Amino acid sequence: MQSFLERLNDPAPIIYDGGFGTELFTAGIKLANSALANELYPDTVVEVHKSYVDAGVDVIGTNTFVASSLHLAMADKSPDDTDMLVRTACELARRSTEGSDHRVYIAGSIGPSPGAIEEDAGDTDFGIPNRDVREAHLRVGTAMAESGIDLFCLETMFSAIEAAMAVDVLRQFNLPIAVNCTYKYTKNRATGDTVYKTDWGHTPRSLVEYLANGDYSDGVNLLDYIQMLGLNCGAEQHRVEHTGMPYACTGTLQLREVLTEMGIEGKSMMAYPNAGIPKLDKQNRTIYDQSPEEMAALIPELLGEGAHIIGGCCGTGPAHIRAFRAAIDTYIAG
Repeated sequence: MQSFLERLNDPAPIIYDGGFGTELFTAGIKLANSALANELYPDTVVEVHKSYVDAGVDVIGTNTFVASSLHLAMADKSPDDTDMLVRTACELARRSTEGSDHRVYIAGSIGPSPGAIEEDAGDTDFGIPNRDVREAHLRVGTAMAESGIDLFCLETMFSAIEAAMAVDVLRQFNLPIAVNCTYKYTKNRATGDTVYKTDWGHTPRSLVEYLANGDYSDGVNLLDYIQMLGLNCGAEQHRVEHTGMPYACTGTLQLREVLTEMGIEGKSMMAYPNAGIPKLDKQNRTIYDQSPEEMAALIPELLGEGAHIIGGCCGTGPAHIRAFRAAIDTYIAG
């Protein structure tokens, strides 16, 4: 059976899944923490995963984006609940792949801490203690590794420093690691160049530098433990040219340029944006403005920028992923 690393070395593009939380909302499930659905609505969780498997994905992410003890505390849950919810999430993801006509890998989804971390905030009055951040990632990572996931997927990272801390914790499990940040549009006033930065002002270059310099890993170059770098989601509210698939194309271009300039080779680039600008409809439901067809039309451009793993985030559903699959198959066929 082909391992995920072996699949990653295959030049054929890899399809990741789409938004999970928004699919739970669509199913009428609204919880203080979406990871609670693993215990309360397991059949729905399986159905969401299976809808993506049926759409043709190669990888699905577990429903664990906010499963850390730091997030669960905000829903009045104990740290011990993390272990149960993460293990259950991995089992539900695996169950959804049973009977599939193609191999589907399972990525352990790990989101950012629920607020600024000490290293970014400068203290523990405003920031979550660094030790607590590391312990939370360790607990989630341990449960995932023991549950037999195929890879870790750090996503929606607002802090490149937290990303480095998380990788330092996760590298002990000897599993492939993907690191994805969420960026916003900024403009260099002196040059007029578009520069993507996270909420903490971290650029794609910042991410690579923090991972490489060893400041948060006792001098170890964390790039040696990472196979995938990229971006996901996107938080622009007004600039349509920097949200959804256009955002993914520009962000992937910027990351590729950084990797080339720094002489870094052998990293697959990953991109799974949201479905455009979120809006409220007349029923106060959140909708997104990029259709499956609109997003799929830019798949050739995204592949041309070097993306190897492509999926969707908030607002993208099985219809989007099915359109992505068709576009990629057409691209490969030439």
